[in-house]
Parts: sequence; structure tokens; C-alpha cells
Amino acid sequence: MHNEMHDLLPHRDPFLFVDRIEKADEKEIIGYRKYTEEDFFFKGHFPGHPVVPGVLLVEALAQCGGAGIKKSGIMGEGLFFLATVEKAKFRRQVVPGDEVRFEVVNERVAGRMIKQKGKAFVGDEMACEASWMCVKGNA
Repeated sequence: MHNEMHDLLPHRDPFLFVDRIEKADEKEIIGYRKYTEEDFFFKGHFPGHPVVPGVLLVEALAQCGGAGIKKSGIMGEGLFFLATVEKAKFRRQVVPGDEVRFEVVNERVAGRMIKQKGKAFVGDEMACEASWMCVKGNA
């Protein structure tokens, strides 16, 4: 089955962490991911008490930001590589069955670089927030 995310990101299962993009423009990107018991990391991350690893929530935020940049057409073709992550904070655990809403803001888009910040929510509760920078590289 074809997934729009395959057109927007180079990532594939099991390392594609965004299911869909709802909004993507020059200022804001909103995307979603539903976590299920079948996700590979639950087997070894706190067995018996499955929790999405925080670093994977940050990765999902960055993937959402990258997919939104491509969908909006702001920077054209190319691959974006994570260069920095700052101010990551984790507020709530994400567990199987949770649908996470990613809200990403484009802080600066210039040349081969994009700086973004974002928050991940389960319902109205913030699960994580971070800021990061990606650079455009060669495939």
C-alpha cells in the first residue's frame, strides 16, 4: 500500500515515525503517529511497561518537520540530516495505543539549513518538546 509519507521522507519501516501530515506551510507543520504494541522498540524498552523512547519522540518531531518542509515545497529536493538537538524535555510517557500529534514551527529556513522547534502531544497533554537544526546534504 502506498503511503504519502514515502513520497515525503526517505525513512521506511521500522524507522518511519510519522503516519500523516495534516498541515504544512511556511510557518507550521502538524503531523500524527499512532503507536501500537507491534512497534519494534517496545519489546526491549522497559519490557512489561512499554514506553516510547524519548529519543524516538525527538526523531519523530524532526521527521514530521522534514516531511512538512518537503510537502510545502519550501526548500525543494534533497535530503535533510539532523545536525543539532537542543532543549529536549520530556513531560509525559507515550505508550501503545496513544496517538501523538506533532506541532512543528519553522524558526529559520535559509540556504541549506532549517531550524525548527516542536511539541508532541497526546490529547491535550504535552509529551515532549525540543528544538533542532537540519542541514541539506547529498543523497
